[in-house]
Amino acid sequence: MSLRLRLSLTLGAAFALIWALAAAWMLSDLRNQMMFSLDQRLVASARMVAGLLEQLPALPSKGEGTHFSAEQLNIPGGMACQVSSLRGEILARSHNNPEQALEAEKMGFHDQMIDGAPWRSFTLARGDVRITTADRQIEREALNMSILLAASVPVGVALLGCLCLLWLGIGQGLAPLNRLREALMRRNADSLEPLQLQSFPSELKPLLDTQNQLFQRIGKTIERERRLTGDAAHELRSPLTAIKTHLQVARMTEGSARDQSLARAEEGADRLHRTLEQLLLLARVEGSLSFDDGSQCSAEQVARLAIQDATGGERLRIKLQLPAQLSEAPLQMPAVLAIAALRNLLDNALRHTPEDCAVEVSMETTGNRVRFVVRDHGPGIAPDDLQHLTQRFWRNGQSTGCGLGLAIVQAIVQRCDCALHFDSRPDGLRVELSMPLQPL
Repeated sequence: MSLRLRLSLTLGAAFALIWALAAAWMLSDLRNQMMFSLDQRLVASARMVAGLLEQLPALPSKGEGTHFSAEQLNIPGGMACQVSSLRGEILARSHNNPEQALEAEKMGFHDQMIDGAPWRSFTLARGDVRITTADRQIEREALNMSILLAASVPVGVALLGCLCLLWLGIGQGLAPLNRLREALMRRNADSLEPLQLQSFPSELKPLLDTQNQLFQRIGKTIERERRLTGDAAHELRSPLTAIKTHLQVARMTEGSARDQSLARAEEGADRLHRTLEQLLLLARVEGSLSFDDGSQCSAEQVARLAIQDATGGERLRIKLQLPAQLSEAPLQMPAVLAIAALRNLLDNALRHTPEDCAVEVSMETTGNRVRFVVRDHGPGIAPDDLQHLTQRFWRNGQSTGCGLGLAIVQAIVQRCDCALHFDSRPDGLRVELSMPLQPL
């Protein structure tokens, strides 16, 4: 079912219900007013006949009574009139009276059955006579129905007109959605440019903004995939070429030269393996894949696991400094990402620290956050190069890494509400990594 039809049915049903209630109220009031007017006509007719009788010769005191025409008594058409004495003798009656006499015992209005038909009568006492006027209920109902029908037709026509205007109005109101749909249909499949629609309703602007944000996110995803592909092709070409070259040399040589070539080919394979692992981890962190496996780790557990996973046997060169009081609250982020971020910082520090020096790791908690400080004893980083540390594949002249470790840390920081700060000093680089803790 289309949105236009659904809105039309819903609002049309509400309109019809409101109009029906209003029409029923109006017609009920109109019926009451009509019946009141017909009753007042009986009263006015009875009083008028009483006034005429005062001007006519004396009526006979008994007998069948004198018959007067409706014109003589000035009675409206369809109405009967009867004049009777206080003893119940009929003194005069109009010619359109029913064969059965009208009941005149009760004063005022009275409903009665005469000749098998319902009548509405009014009796007025004037001197020694009673004047009774009456008309048939069926004629009253017929007159009432004709008036109600005449009043209902304009209401029905107005309701149909409102429903037609409602259908047209909803169609006009939904026209911007049709413009949006047509704009999307006209776009090239590869186009990710934001939609620009003029005179767009303010209520639909959030939808347009959301659509443009979706295009922007899709564009970033495609750009990230292209960059990953390009980076992988660029960075993997050199290790593969080196491995191929060393294997060719090993095939053509013997002895120590052959062993040296195989060792270098193995080093190239290890470097290729590390680069591939880092590229895949970076792609997962920057993508929408979930790392939440249900496991939770405290800050101390994250530090010890990161030290254990540090490059090769060099983890023995890492010195962990624990404060006297450290929060036991688990980190409010996936443990695998916290460990990966701290491990990459440690790998980077170990790579730039002399073998006779240790890398220092300290921690402190402030409120609902924990701060890791990784300090190396390397030559430091030039101030102009600090801004390039988290760029993909950026390396200074002395680095032997693949240039992805700090880029992965930056991606984790952006994803998990962390904070990263670099402080280069003459005695080495200090890196501060802040992570959120779950409230206790």
